[in-house]
Amino acid sequence: MQIISASYIKSSAIYTQCPPADKAEYAFIGRSNVGKSSLINMLCNMKGLAKTSAAPGKTQLINHFVINDLAKGNVKAKVGQSWYLVDLPGYGYAKVSQKQRKSWTSMIEDYILKRTNLGNLFVLIDSRHEPQKIDLEFVDQLGEWQVPFAIVFTKADKNKPGATVNNVQKFIETLKNTWADLPPYFVTSATRGDGREELLSFIHGLNKEFTALQGK
Repeated sequence: MQIISASYIKSSAIYTQCPPADKAEYAFIGRSNVGKSSLINMLCNMKGLAKTSAAPGKTQLINHFVINDLAKGNVKAKVGQSWYLVDLPGYGYAKVSQKQRKSWTSMIEDYILKRTNLGNLFVLIDSRHEPQKIDLEFVDQLGEWQVPFAIVFTKADKNKPGATVNNVQKFIETLKNTWADLPPYFVTSATRGDGREELLSFIHGLNKEFTALQGK
């Protein structure tokens, strides 16, 4: 898949304010400072699309972007498929009040459970660290909700290769304690572009499934 354009649409405080659910939609979420904005910019090949910050908790709303793509090899077509990419607030540490955290939690939960065109949730995990309880709990919660998701390990370039492989393997092995079928997972680096083609190919497959279900 080749992304030919990506643009910001709007930010919403609650899921009912989101754009019409008329396109396939894929949301990205993870702990604060996991590298979510950098990953989104890398995927779309647009440096300033999602705003990055050194301060955790920068993303506070449901941010929608519309993406237009072109399937590789389809040189005759001008436009392939249009879909939504969503940047969700991070979970975990952020310098905000307890009330604000509860508000974020409610907003995220409502969005995940009630957004009818959400095709997949990409859960970002920092590959520099061994399995964190908060990440494992969030993944298990998605399982209880029966929400389709994939895991994206970020910042693979920030570790020695052996350490990244070890941390990823530990996370996957930990999941095997509670999961019979493991979710898809990807190892990425926003700096080097690792995992970009694999993620876009995965989304392309999901787009085809969405189109088929819509009877188009």
